[in-house]
Amino acid sequence: MNIRKIDDYTYEIPREGDMIVHGIVYSTDKLFKNTVEDGSLNQVVNVAKLPGIVEASYAMPDIHLGYGFPIGGVAAFDYDEGIISPGGVGYDINCGVALLRTGMNYAQIKPRIKDITDYIFQEVPSGLTSRKGFPVNQNDLQEILTSGLKWAVSRGLATELDMINTEDNGSIESHGTHVSKQAMQRGLSQIGTLGAGNHFLEIQRVSDIFDEDVARKFGLYKDEVTVMIHTGSRGLGHQVATDYLRELRESRESIKTSDPELISIHVKSKIGENYLDAMKSAANFAFVNRQMAIYGVRKVFKKFFDVEPELVYSLAHNIAKVEDHIVEGKTKSLIVHRKGATRAFGPGKSSPPFEDTGHPVLIPGSMGTASYVLVGVKENLIKSFGTACHGSGRVLSRNQAIKKFSSIVDRELEEKDVYARPATKRVLYEEAPGSYKNVDEVVAAVEGAHLARSIVRMVPLAVVKG
Repeated sequence: MNIRKIDDYTYEIPREGDMIVHGIVYSTDKLFKNTVEDGSLNQVVNVAKLPGIVEASYAMPDIHLGYGFPIGGVAAFDYDEGIISPGGVGYDINCGVALLRTGMNYAQIKPRIKDITDYIFQEVPSGLTSRKGFPVNQNDLQEILTSGLKWAVSRGLATELDMINTEDNGSIESHGTHVSKQAMQRGLSQIGTLGAGNHFLEIQRVSDIFDEDVARKFGLYKDEVTVMIHTGSRGLGHQVATDYLRELRESRESIKTSDPELISIHVKSKIGENYLDAMKSAANFAFVNRQMAIYGVRKVFKKFFDVEPELVYSLAHNIAKVEDHIVEGKTKSLIVHRKGATRAFGPGKSSPPFEDTGHPVLIPGSMGTASYVLVGVKENLIKSFGTACHGSGRVLSRNQAIKKFSSIVDRELEEKDVYARPATKRVLYEEAPGSYKNVDEVVAAVEGAHLARSIVRMVPLAVVKG
């Protein structure tokens, strides 16, 4: 594969063969070495061949092998002539991250970290468990699919401020009629749950502040305790992806490539429109799922400290959105796929109340390492349609991580004074810090490539793992 280094943070895969556009990977020399070895660059090339793609097939610094699209992959397609691809969204639709500020200093909470974490473990079910989440009925679920956070606000489970501080206000217009009964059945008991794998709930401490003014606007200060929640649409979103991938494989209208995982369809076809609506419904479900995990955290802090943490921001990755962007000097309506990537609009493009600061960008690290709050920058709109990465990115499979780290993870976390409450020991080993890229290096690449800029760095105190 022909690869050309553009600058210290940008690599190009020139257009050749049946590529419609070139590939762009934002990375550093050290991070890029892992990318070359894992095969994800072939996925960048394959995405560049899809009908209607514009500008480039992009990859973020956390890129690694995914289903169809690489995780950390970004691609935009002409909304009138292009395609939509479930592989470009992923199985966990609107898997995303929420950050809460507690207004409490680390010294106030330190003596009770273990108790708080254990109580949260009970309030927010995690893992592949039979424990049910927040009770809802079929009517509730149907309303959640169509209205998202509006459902939670109407029942006193979320505030108007929660909606304002959630991407798309936590509510994407959807008919809610293109989600299968099987998908709904899977989601019925999973509202307010973490799930398994890389999903987590982490209690953190603000260790570094890089921009005092913006940090103050976000309500963050040195040594403040924060809570980060990472979860998505659970079984409902997974079933939506499964249903439509099956339908695409059976349809004569679908667009097939050399990679069967990249099967797609014109977005304005009947199946394309139905999938887009179902994806929006699953995204609404995910917004509410994260919100109900927030509700559980607030109950715990209310019980222990008589405070209710406030939402800084809740964002989505694994989603496709219709957005207007400048392409070849003209404003065009595009459907932007962000797979393991998050929107990072800068000042001016961002929605209130972030029009002056840029949208918050939340980049969690691996268990036991730092996480970051950044904001989007204006120049990113022409670099990746206003996108940044969503995490640090895996370098080892889960089985490899178990073999390499199972004997040392507990000791490593203990040395870092991080209390872990996993659903199983296996997930603790699968998610060992060494199985991921170095998050500080990933964030340095994000900044170096002018995708976003750092505001706050946080370190873990305790983690609940699914």
